[in-house]
Amino acid sequence: MRLTRKQLLAGAGAGALGAAGIYELVDRLTPAPRRAAAPAQPLPPEQHILEGVRSVRDNGVEVLVPPLHHQLVTLELKAGTSAKELRSAQQALEQALASLEARYAPSPTGLGITVGWGLPYLRRYVPKPAARHLPVDRRASKAKGRPVPALLDAIRFPSDPSTTILEQNDAVLLLRSDSLAAVAQGAHELVDKLDFWRQTSIRRGFAGGGFGGGQSLPKRMAMAAGVAGADFIPDSSELFLGFTSTQKANLGPPRIANLETLGYSDGGPGGYFRQGTCMHVSHIFEDLLQWYTLFDHAQRVATLFRPTLEVPSGTLTVRQGPADVATTLQNEHDYRRFHAIGHSASIQTTSRLAADVHGTDGTLYPKGTAVPQRADFNTLDNPFFWSARPGTDGMTSDPAAGVQFVVFNPTSDDFHRNRLAMDGVMPDGTKLPFDPNDRGQGINAVLKTTHRQNFIVPPRRHRSFPLAELL
Repeated sequence: MRLTRKQLLAGAGAGALGAAGIYELVDRLTPAPRRAAAPAQPLPPEQHILEGVRSVRDNGVEVLVPPLHHQLVTLELKAGTSAKELRSAQQALEQALASLEARYAPSPTGLGITVGWGLPYLRRYVPKPAARHLPVDRRASKAKGRPVPALLDAIRFPSDPSTTILEQNDAVLLLRSDSLAAVAQGAHELVDKLDFWRQTSIRRGFAGGGFGGGQSLPKRMAMAAGVAGADFIPDSSELFLGFTSTQKANLGPPRIANLETLGYSDGGPGGYFRQGTCMHVSHIFEDLLQWYTLFDHAQRVATLFRPTLEVPSGTLTVRQGPADVATTLQNEHDYRRFHAIGHSASIQTTSRLAADVHGTDGTLYPKGTAVPQRADFNTLDNPFFWSARPGTDGMTSDPAAGVQFVVFNPTSDDFHRNRLAMDGVMPDGTKLPFDPNDRGQGINAVLKTTHRQNFIVPPRRHRSFPLAELL
């Protein structure tokens, strides 16, 4: 089934309820995953944690099944800067959020809602409370010999093109559900019906592999859109690039990405942001034709995982537990031997715990435990579903394979360390020199990042216009 451009763009008007364009095809191509209903219980203090996520076993590996539908909306404020106006907006947003939560559990069977706030909001609207209450990154401060905030401006990394846009949005809204109607309702009530902010972009997509048998959703969606290289995507692939990425051991456990859990921060003076986290958002194009025609399966394994890793031909779900973590020395050895490092192996030097840690939540996190909690999803946006600045954002009408990358880390510096390791900058300062987009540099040769921004995600109790009540 291949769609015409008219069908692909149907309903592309921003904000309209039910105007999901090609993503309405998701529900026609695959049923929602079978899941147990989320138990009725008090909402968790963290707003970035999804409950009731199902797990399955694939190739002997436990894999988490993410929600089918995802929508991310970036926003700029129209509200005035007076304390009265901000408190009024704060109350209206909290009422809208509470109304949705009364109908939907924070789970894939309901609706996961996460609100993040950018430095432009904090600097313009609440500068004095932010100066007092924003958390400090203890680890980064010690390394640099000066105070480093937990939330940092986004940066371009060595493998990013010079055209990568470092965005300056006030806020971001992430909606996740197995129900497209629930996502649309959330966007309608939190964006269309509230007059204190306006959308700057809408980013839509989906997640779901072929774990239940049959051809997977990413392949069917890419083929329907006529994306170059779609025919090469493996039938049971969870992602456009083929390999499974939601192995349970490859994702941080529920509260490890909290600001305070690993001691990276205390959540700020008085713990205002305690049980919150930091969020990175970016859009990345994926060159499927190059990936599948210039790399055979063994080369894709070596590129995505590690040059010395061997798995049976056709394997898509590869074990990535604590015992499989590569060290800096192993990455250096791979570089000297192959002039190449694996994407996963390089990032593991910073994204996994180097020693056992007793978290402030009372949990023992063993050495090798993953820290980042990813919430990325496949997209056919080019680069967004809708933009208020189409020329600046480089919008075109042709679908393109990519990922709307969303990840929660305890601090922005923690994400920056992970991403730098992907470019061969190891945590001990060792730099493995690569030319930009060198084939030996993980999967960077087939990726192109168009946009980046960092946000702070407050705890649920302070998610609506954080710090406004302290003006």
